[in-house]
Amino acid sequence: MAVTKAVFVLIHGGWHDRSTWDKVTPILEANGFSALTLDLPGAGVNAIAPPSLGLRPFDPIAFATEPSPSAGITQLERTEAVVELVKEAAALGGGKVILVGHSAGGMTISAVAERVPDQLLAVVYIAGLMVPNGMPLLAMLQHETMSSALSPGLFVGDPVGIGATRINPRSTDVAYRSLLKASFYGDVPEVEFAQAALHLHYDESNAGAVAPSAITPEGFGTVPRHYIRTTQDRAVPLAGQDHMIATVDVAIGGKTTTHTLETSHSPFLSQPAKLSKILIEISAQSQAERASAGGLGA
Repeated sequence: MAVTKAVFVLIHGGWHDRSTWDKVTPILEANGFSALTLDLPGAGVNAIAPPSLGLRPFDPIAFATEPSPSAGITQLERTEAVVELVKEAAALGGGKVILVGHSAGGMTISAVAERVPDQLLAVVYIAGLMVPNGMPLLAMLQHETMSSALSPGLFVGDPVGIGATRINPRSTDVAYRSLLKASFYGDVPEVEFAQAALHLHYDESNAGAVAPSAITPEGFGTVPRHYIRTTQDRAVPLAGQDHMIATVDVAIGGKTTTHTLETSHSPFLSQPAKLSKILIEISAQSQAERASAGGLGA
């Protein structure tokens, strides 16, 4: 009987959308894998730009103070959307799903792994926010190991007053665009950076940032977990990545398997082949482990 390959479910990070994976999915598909993506609630086609952007001339004060149309987006909404996509993937892959999350997408894949651990072969973080139980994303970002991150310099206005963390990816200010590139896309060619920036949205709801992580050894802890470290990262610094890995391993038990790429925060753009190779290797390892444990075939 033919062996069914695992299906990848790929979750983008903050301010990004499903186009994050446009270089990765063709490589996975060329190797016989299916890969499902989506725009999370509040992202991509689901994003609503601040109305002040329509003012002419542009009013920077209005932009920096206007309440966000996305302020009501909750982590639960994002979790529910991905749970549904995982169920779809499980039907395609005979119950073999590898859930991958980039950056802030790590909060969502953690929540999903807690909800439906039996649906997952593995969970994979790419420079992802992997936060121990009871801690919100915001608290982790304020940890000393995150202090070298450049991305806070992009934030516009007061997140509390706005209801979201706002950036301006369409800014024409040279210094701001240089910081945007250095934060997320340090090793990405200028032309590709310009294209990627067009897909960024303005607001990330604070609801997701302040919601405590709710992972447990009995749920999340039963799913094999992998972390792809990005050594040149200026959005989620390597020291912060390693701190999260160590903290969750102590809190949850078990050990996170680590992989390393010499890239910026966006290896899906700068090194998609190497990133895809790691994902494929994780799939092979996970299916072999499932088979040896007496589960579904490899």
